Amino acid sequence: MIPQHTRSVFYISDSTGITAETFGNAILAQFDMRPRHVRLPFIDTEDKAHQVVRQINHAAELEGRKPIVFTTLVNMDALRIIQEGCKGMLLDMFGTFIRPLENELGIKSHHRVGRFADITRSKEYTDRIEAINYSLDHDDGQSHRDLSGADVILVGVSRSGKTPTSLYLAMQCGLKVANYPLIPEDFERRQLPPALVPFRKKIFGLTIDPVRLSQIRNERRPGSRYADPINCRQEIADAEAMMRRSGIRWLSTTTKSIEEIATTILQEVRPERLQY
Repeated sequence: MIPQHTRSVFYISDSTGITAETFGNAILAQFDMRPRHVRLPFIDTEDKAHQVVRQINHAAELEGRKPIVFTTLVNMDALRIIQEGCKGMLLDMFGTFIRPLENELGIKSHHRVGRFADITRSKEYTDRIEAINYSLDHDDGQSHRDLSGADVILVGVSRSGKTPTSLYLAMQCGLKVANYPLIPEDFERRQLPPALVPFRKKIFGLTIDPVRLSQIRNERRPGSRYADPINCRQEIADAEAMMRRSGIRWLSTTTKSIEEIATTILQEVRPERLQY
């Protein structure tokens, strides 16, 4: 049977493989192809490297074309085995960037496995965990407690992308994010939820195309008034009118990724977090 994907792509690392996969996906997004993604983390011995070579070469034989192989290996023995044995197109990301930087900076890199070594002892890690806990506690309007401690307060109608954006900002950027759904009672009062008013400068709004909102809500509650296109259109119109009246910055999440939404919010609300 011919595989449905166009070819296999391997992400190999002696740590989690997240860096290799993130970088590789960003590059592959420029091409119209449907790859099979295989992440192979913790390849930190020569024996594991030989197993990787066998897996890559098997994919090459099965598909009749070279797999794409992204690596962030710092274990030179493991890397050499893969370089010499695999029948894929090998893209050594650390080798591509680290060695020229060593030459330019005139110093040797640490060649340390993984970016998470000893991170649990760092203030940045502790702050990130606190931000995740805060964002979970303040998801979907669950709590009004300590809103003064929020970095950002997201508002928008239900299913407009508030929760995933909140968690992304907490996990990736260490921001404490509260999010609140705008509901019919708010629209009838023509005011923001009272608990949010003192923190208007921290508020950022999310909106979405009504047709897309109806599709999302139908997956959750098919055939309901909640998902009805007319209701969705009215809620969006009311929410956007409220945000305009309140002078709240907002954007549409309809065609944007979580990363794009989060970066836009950072630019608007906490631009200093884009510098570190």
